[in-house]
Amino acid sequence: MMYSERNKILSALILLVCIACTSKSGGDNDSIWKIKSQEEMIENILSSEDMEINEGLLFPKNESGKITTKIKHFTEKRAAQKLQIVQSPIWENWTETSELGTPNMADAPIFLRKSPGNYWIFSRNNSEPNTTFVAKDTTLNGFSVPLKTTPISNQFNASGGLEDGLGGYHAWQSHDMVNWVHHGSVSDAEGKWMTTAEQVGDKTYLYYDFPNDQDPHLIIDEDLTDGKMGKKMGIAFKDPSDGSDAAIIRDLEGNFHLILEDWSPLNASKRSWDSPLASHAISKDGINGFKLVEPAVDYRAKPTGKYDEYPHPHWYKEDPENFPGKEATEAIPQHRIKKGDIKAFAKYEIYEPEQPAYGDWAAIAIGGQYYLFGDYDPVGLHGRENMKTAWFTSSDINKPFTFCGAIGKGHPDPDIMFAEGQFYLISQTNDFISPGPWVETVTVRVGVDTDDDGEIDEWSKWQEVKENYDYVEGFSKQVAKIPAALDLADLPDGYGFQIELILDDTTDNESKPMIEAVELVFK
Repeated sequence: MMYSERNKILSALILLVCIACTSKSGGDNDSIWKIKSQEEMIENILSSEDMEINEGLLFPKNESGKITTKIKHFTEKRAAQKLQIVQSPIWENWTETSELGTPNMADAPIFLRKSPGNYWIFSRNNSEPNTTFVAKDTTLNGFSVPLKTTPISNQFNASGGLEDGLGGYHAWQSHDMVNWVHHGSVSDAEGKWMTTAEQVGDKTYLYYDFPNDQDPHLIIDEDLTDGKMGKKMGIAFKDPSDGSDAAIIRDLEGNFHLILEDWSPLNASKRSWDSPLASHAISKDGINGFKLVEPAVDYRAKPTGKYDEYPHPHWYKEDPENFPGKEATEAIPQHRIKKGDIKAFAKYEIYEPEQPAYGDWAAIAIGGQYYLFGDYDPVGLHGRENMKTAWFTSSDINKPFTFCGAIGKGHPDPDIMFAEGQFYLISQTNDFISPGPWVETVTVRVGVDTDDDGEIDEWSKWQEVKENYDYVEGFSKQVAKIPAALDLADLPDGYGFQIELILDDTTDNESKPMIEAVELVFK
């Protein structure tokens, strides 16, 4: 990412997450010494070696840097409990990996973690008949059902995977993110435009658009291993706008949040079927009752008050009763159609200047910080070869999301999952892995003035700290965050405290360790 672009992103994020706090030497009632924001960092840092402070974030100029704070003084002795380090939520720490899943997983893949060690991918199955391959009985760790080998070395067929498909999506299961067991169909041809999934107890909620790019529908499946479709629940959300490609995520109170493309501000057929606007709807049960709230993503330009329309290639063909068509003419922008074709048309308002376009949403939350991943069709550079996977973040699912960055190449239609201690980002094009938003390496120590002479008498040992992540029981897309902290229980009481911090950029990607806050907590 270019430096100027990074600064714009940092500025937006700081506005969203900045919390007012004081870091001056204060009274004895202070329970936390916080160093947060541009001004507080400048005021509290005594010395700096090859470090930069920009837009409230502290990071190394090159590969390594060090800071030493001023001494925080108290009039009475205090006992330090821990030092906590908070990094930026931008999350650039991604590394491209070899293809996740199996080669015959076609179209837009969907991730779902049912529980620790129980991972699923839903996708279309493009397996070609192989008359020379002879399947053999086999076993696989963690699976008690009979399995058959396939021509793909890391794929195995359970009984459901041997049944004829229903024309929609299939299910694959893994315990290690390496080997995958094919269990067969989970939707029919109507559900071939599947977009997202959630887990609620023993029930899997599978959402699909019907027709394509319209109105999320729902299948609830209580057995993904039987090769049969679950129960169709009908339309989950009658979207008043065109475009869907939705993401679904439950918050920790159990509410379902649906993030959808809204094509009302542009001709989506010319922008990879994406948009600068993402709607947000909430439901208590995820089955119906979704209510629109403020948009999750809104990067619209200025409306002109002028309107136009364009045809969609699937609406009339798939659902003519609800999407009546009309004859296409040369005067109307075309997309894979010819004059005289009968198509349903979408109406939109013209916005200027040109806007970025995002879509095919996926969602995850880490310690209360929410992330959206999706397509990115940038301004001025259109076509699949110029598309990337973008991601956005917000400290609250009910607040606007801010653009963070983009990686990869091609039309991604991505999804994301936490599994086996790391994060997996899968797409139709490039796949990536990440240890999480935390970027290594951060090493810290704390000194104490025990006799009130203004000098440090004793230091804790230098120690590397980092965030850690874990599963949240009962939730597929919520991830727990264990903060990066240094335990100071062995440090003696004192009148003054000083912090030293070293940042080493040890990654081979664009990320850097960027510190948002340093917090010294007292007993």
